[in-house]
Parts: sequence; structure tokens; C-alpha cells
Amino acid sequence: MTALRRVGVFAHPLRPQSAPLAERIAASLRAHQIDITLHIEWDEASVRDHIGGLDAVVAIGGDGAMLRAARACADEAVPVLGVNMGRLGFLTEVSDPDQWETVLEPLLAGQYWIERRMMLRAQVRRDDVLICSTDALNDVVVSRYAPTRMVQLETHIDGGWTTTYNADALVIATATGSTAYALASGGPILPPELRNILIVPVAPHLSLDRPIVLQEGAMVAVVNLSENETALSADGTLVVEMQTGDRVIIQASDRVARFIRLRDRNYFYRSLLNRLEPRIITPKD
Repeated sequence: MTALRRVGVFAHPLRPQSAPLAERIAASLRAHQIDITLHIEWDEASVRDHIGGLDAVVAIGGDGAMLRAARACADEAVPVLGVNMGRLGFLTEVSDPDQWETVLEPLLAGQYWIERRMMLRAQVRRDDVLICSTDALNDVVVSRYAPTRMVQLETHIDGGWTTTYNADALVIATATGSTAYALASGGPILPPELRNILIVPVAPHLSLDRPIVLQEGAMVAVVNLSENETALSADGTLVVEMQTGDRVIIQASDRVARFIRLRDRNYFYRSLLNRLEPRIITPKD
């Protein structure tokens, strides 16, 4: 792999305890004559303003921080190395901040590979006018606002009517997102390198209750038939409040998220099972 010469280090913007770790990582990289930009507070827009010319970004936090960093870095094709300070850390590569020094040597020696993950592009149209567009690495979700109401969503695949869902929500996910909200809603687990789209209804009522895995290159269109308040979110962030008749079109984005991996290429299954397998906790004496 290409030697790292310029690296951005981004602390978790909402976790002050990540700042000392970011400073320590930045110092260790500077000690190896790497040009560093250090950011203690940031958002996606500010990352885009500072990633030009970087060879990599070290992002500190949990999966939420990895999602934000990967989306922000996608335009410049800058890979992200995640250092976990969250709870699960599906997307992070360094599971324990104290392991940083052990990964530094193989990182500087170029003993890593770049994992590319598909993202989704969602476009919302109202009366055939584009009102917003967004990208997501995990999922796009159309859901209810009112806790006691369902949404009614007419769903088309590749231009053909498929079904109309009456449900709490509809999750349209990537392979990356198959281990997030889609998994919690009963969807299958997809290997991260796949470029398939996954459709999973949440608590469907008298409508199709099985997840659907679509072929690569598929396009999904969802028409909001609900008269109650409906929301569109991407990677857990509200994008727009949808009105009756609004249509959201979802397909693979031309942007790709990139992650630096130091583990073997078959790491995904062991990493996943370490989180899903039950653990026997023995009481302390």
C-alpha cells in the first residue's frame, strides 16, 4: 500500500474524553515524520473542508462517528481507520484505544488493505420536483412520527409495483447496514463486500413480513401513502418530513466508503460472532 504521509486525526466531537487519545495518536504519528491535522471538534461539513490531500483519516469513536467520517471522506476517496471508543464498534478496526501502539508499526509499513463498502443514494421527490438528496452507508428508513400510527408505503422495485407495506417503518439497507437496524428488525446478515440492497419492514401488519434481498444495481421507489406524519432518515439522522404522495428513490450511490483494515480479509464473520454469541459471565468471588 501507499506510504502514509499526511493523516487527519479526528476525535469524537461529543466525547471530550477522546481528545487526549487523539492528541496521543497525533503525537505518535508526528514522531514518525507524518504530517498531521488534528481536529477535536468536527462535523461532516468541516471534515470535507480538511481532507483534501490526506492519505488517511483516523476517526475516534463508535459506529456513529465511523459513519459520519466515512461519508465525509467518500468524495475524496480517503480511507478511514476507526479507533473504538463506543459500545459495539462494528466498523472500527482498533477495538481498544490502548492497542494503538501495536497497530502503528504495520500501519506505517503499509501492511493494510482497503475495504470498499457500497453506499445508498436517496432522492425525495414531491410533485416530480427533487426536494432533497442524501447518501447513507447503513440504511435509509421511512418511519412513523406518531407512536400509535403506522405508515402505508407503496413500494416499487426497478419500476414495477412490488407491495404496499403497513408497518411502523421500512428499512432499506446496504450490506453494511444489514447488521444494524435491519438485523434488529429480523433481516439477514450480508457480507460487507456485497452491493445488494436489502428491504426489511418493521412490525408489518397484514402485509409482506419477509425481508427481500435485491440484485446488484436495483432501484427502489417508495411512495408515502400515509396521511399521518412520516419521516425519512439516513444512517439514523432525520433528513426530511415526508408528505402524502412524496416518493423516495433509493439506489447505489456513486460514492464508496473506504476503511483501512489490518486484520485478515475474512475478519467479518469472527468479529460479528464475537458480538452475537452469548457469553457466560461467571460471578466474581
